[in-house]
Amino acid sequence: MPRFVIERDIPEIGSAEREALREAAQKSNGVLAAMKAEHKNIQWEHSYVAGDKTFCIYLADDEQLIHEHAERSGFPATKVTGVRKMIDPVTAEA
Repeated sequence: MPRFVIERDIPEIGSAEREALREAAQKSNGVLAAMKAEHKNIQWEHSYVAGDKTFCIYLADDEQLIHEHAERSGFPATKVTGVRKMIDPVTAEA
């Protein structure tokens, strides 16, 4: 399944309390469960919270599913970028 990076502009998310982040994750998970029940292939891997943005890593059959999740959950998908390749420290090895 293709991987996507979703940049979300969410004012002051970086200073949100743990409970607010938990509620956001629960809301996102609820929408993902509903979409899965509709046989839509989309999965949240993890997110990075920084300042006024989150950077979320998702797997999905296509970008449209990312936008559908954003609309249904109420979390903006300001910019969606498909991941072409991954590199890490091991990439440097022969």
